[in-house]
Amino acid sequence: MLKVRDLNVYYGGIHALKNLSIDVEKGRIVTLIGANGAGKSSTLRAISGLIKNLKGSITYKGSEIAGKSPVDIVTAGIMMSPEGRRIFPHLSVLENLMLGAYSRNSKAEVQKDLEWVLELFPRLKERSSQRGGTLSGGEQQMLALARALMSAPDLILLDEPSLGLAPLLVKTVFDIIVNINQMGKTVLLVEQNAFAALKIAHYAYVLEVGSIVLEGPGKDLLKDPRIRAAYLGG
Repeated sequence: MLKVRDLNVYYGGIHALKNLSIDVEKGRIVTLIGANGAGKSSTLRAISGLIKNLKGSITYKGSEIAGKSPVDIVTAGIMMSPEGRRIFPHLSVLENLMLGAYSRNSKAEVQKDLEWVLELFPRLKERSSQRGGTLSGGEQQMLALARALMSAPDLILLDEPSLGLAPLLVKTVFDIIVNINQMGKTVLLVEQNAFAALKIAHYAYVLEVGSIVLEGPGKDLLKDPRIRAAYLGG
């Protein structure tokens, strides 16, 4: 579904991604793990069209998307739920959700997906008229995920969905990610919580200073002593 080949990203004189290559197969959860500054978020931003100063190839369903605008990429079927949630605090939950569907034309399909998303996130249904800024951190993360789903993506990019959440809420968010995947969505997940990410991922890549240093099935990397020492505390 998604193929990234020899991707290089630069921020001024900083070489943030170095010949990075990854594959995301349809129907899979693929995760990128690594320390802060490893290049995880830069990878998602490049795929999303938010970074222009790049070299390499990004193909989605056989078509080159490197250099395309974020709007074109969303329309093609890729949507990102960004780090830090980035909801609109002064808009209602419902208004935030509808903004996720801004690129869609069919009102009937949007309404159908709105009903589906509110069933998937019953807490949001209860708070649909509340301002986004009044929600708890966990509820705001649910809103960010739900808003991304409202674009009807085939591939959803998740940037640090568990950041700042209490352990119980982290489990809830990861259960939702698995549920979304089981409903047919392909997921590319960037996450510092390596244990939680590897536990649900079909395949995983480990980034260090902009380069892939290790890859394999998530369950295999969970057992890898190098990963356990570096990211899992033992």
